[in-house]
Amino acid sequence: QVRLAGGPTPCAGRVEVLHEHKWGTVCDDSWDLQDARVTCRQVGCGDAVAAPGHAHFGEGVGPILLDQVGCTGEEDTLAECDLGTWGIHNCNHEEDAGVVCAGPTPLQVRLRDGPGPCAGQVQVLHNHTWLGVCGRTWSLLEAQVVCRELGCGPALSAPIGAHPAPGTALEGLTCQGSETLLLECLREGAGPGTCHAGGAAGVVCTMPKG
Repeated sequence: QVRLAGGPTPCAGRVEVLHEHKWGTVCDDSWDLQDARVTCRQVGCGDAVAAPGHAHFGEGVGPILLDQVGCTGEEDTLAECDLGTWGIHNCNHEEDAGVVCAGPTPLQVRLRDGPGPCAGQVQVLHNHTWLGVCGRTWSLLEAQVVCRELGCGPALSAPIGAHPAPGTALEGLTCQGSETLLLECLREGAGPGTCHAGGAAGVVCTMPKG
């Protein structure tokens, strides 16, 4: 587990990790933007903006648990990075590592023309434009991802609506069902298409939101 402490916002602060029921800090030796990127991702705060060291957000208390953290930047959690040995370090709390994250990514999916906020036609923000989704490969797997992303519980159905106008809907979206964001399901070459077969994709999720 990871948390950010002592910062001005929930998405900036001193990095603290939980190990054997104790919270401790991370030393800034070799701490860089790659390590910060993974930390920001793990705490749901989007991408990393900076990786300040030298106890920028104040000195922590308790043990210094990690030193020489080595992430590639692609990992989902710090636990997947090269962490060395827990508790072995040559640091003091003046070297506590911090992160500044961009903040949670704004929603890139919305539902339109439905009976409530958790049902309707799916629209995706793609290159700054809201587009529908072609229904040819649309299934409950894709619907699950949309409902999860919107905080609307499990998907009940994946209805196909009227045929969209050419160029107003995305082709090439296929999910496995486990993704957290619909845009993770974009396949190579995906983009606005003509939706030759099938209409526009929709979803009906379990719970009304708000």
